[in-house]
Amino acid sequence: MTAQELADGVLAGDVRKASRLMRLIDDGAPLATDALKLLFPMTGKAWIIGITGSPGAGKSTLTDRLITAYRAQGKSVGVIAVDPTSPFTGGAILGDRIRMQGHATDPGVFIRSLATRGNLGGLSRATGDCLRVMDAMGREVIIVETVGVGQDEIDIAQLAHTTVVVLVPGMGDDIQAIKAGILEVADVFVVNKADLDGADRMVRELRATLELRHAIKAPPMDHDAHHRMVRAKAEGTPLEQPLAGPVEWEPLIQKVIAAKGTGVDELVAAIGKHQTHLVETGEKAKREQTRAMTQFLTLLKDRLLRAGLDRLERERGKLIDVAARIAERKADPYVLADELAR
Repeated sequence: MTAQELADGVLAGDVRKASRLMRLIDDGAPLATDALKLLFPMTGKAWIIGITGSPGAGKSTLTDRLITAYRAQGKSVGVIAVDPTSPFTGGAILGDRIRMQGHATDPGVFIRSLATRGNLGGLSRATGDCLRVMDAMGREVIIVETVGVGQDEIDIAQLAHTTVVVLVPGMGDDIQAIKAGILEVADVFVVNKADLDGADRMVRELRATLELRHAIKAPPMDHDAHHRMVRAKAEGTPLEQPLAGPVEWEPLIQKVIAAKGTGVDELVAAIGKHQTHLVETGEKAKREQTRAMTQFLTLLKDRLLRAGLDRLERERGKLIDVAARIAERKADPYVLADELAR
């Protein structure tokens, strides 16, 4: 099969050809690159939702409920579920599909599982390219469910338009669960299993933390002669314009019981509000630029690494043999890396 045939099949919504192309992408086949070049101009229409959070928070169940909600609106849905790779077999459990079996026969839903292949950050190396395939197929909403690696979920925030962070009460220290990077990447917080003890406390702590962050970032304010809140240009300059309303998005917090479907419609509404905000403020274009940069750098690193390892094997032997010499202090890793980089 040629790259043109694959691309034409994807544009026609052929699930078999799309699945074959994604397999080629995951395997790093040159044919996949040729097909992606043909598809790239047809992408950029889907809304991408990232679902992330700690393992056991209920991400897969929530994703299943979101599929149902978007299908009820008549929207076509694509799902990329990233599963951890076994360090022993190299395979993935693909357990997310078990929770989404109810959509297996729905032609408006396309679910694809990807293995991390050892990648950190909760995503597979092929995720960005598979997103483009689903986009080119005409999927209006694409949900990306990450492995769930804890607090450092920067990868998904750089790929998705809306990042949903799923938390659950009763899993250790609540403050530990919401600090650091996870607070910065969330556009919408979901407190799942909200019928458990501690859900209301988690919501209060999230709100308090968000208010504290907002207070730290807020510019200096004062009253003018008409007792309006205003912002000064700089120290020593007169107070001028009344303080405008905040443009920055304030993350929403939604309580959900995914297993029962409670609160899912409200979550879809919250995601819709964020979508409207990004479009109206022009932030969507900035996020598209960030996505483009992230995917380009990923592609560039992959190409450079592959070329470097090929040259290393030609000139110095297989990687495992080179590693053995480095471990025995017979080779200098810094010198080797500099040589390959040049």
